Amino acid sequence: MAVAGPGKERGAPATRVTGGTGIVVGILLAVGIVLPLLVPVYDSDAPRLGGFPFFYWFQLALIPVVSLLTVVAFRLSLRSTDKERESVGLPPRKDAEGDR
Repeated sequence: MAVAGPGKERGAPATRVTGGTGIVVGILLAVGIVLPLLVPVYDSDAPRLGGFPFFYWFQLALIPVVSLLTVVAFRLSLRSTDKERESVGLPPRKDAEGDR
């Protein structure tokens, strides 16, 4: 049996932010997971950068790129969560004003 939460009427449809933002967040996170698994993409010795073979410096270059994609995905997720909280009548997060 479902229990109605605070600020929500019993029997009211569940509201959830889905679609665009969730898809973008998923794609941003998937890049960081799938790209390192595609070894044939970077399985070569040339071109060299500073004497390092391609497969080394490509993987090292992925670290800041994937970190940046993760930060962007996290920020989008926070923004989506804030909008969802407003739509169901919950108060904003306590640190919502200082994180932008």
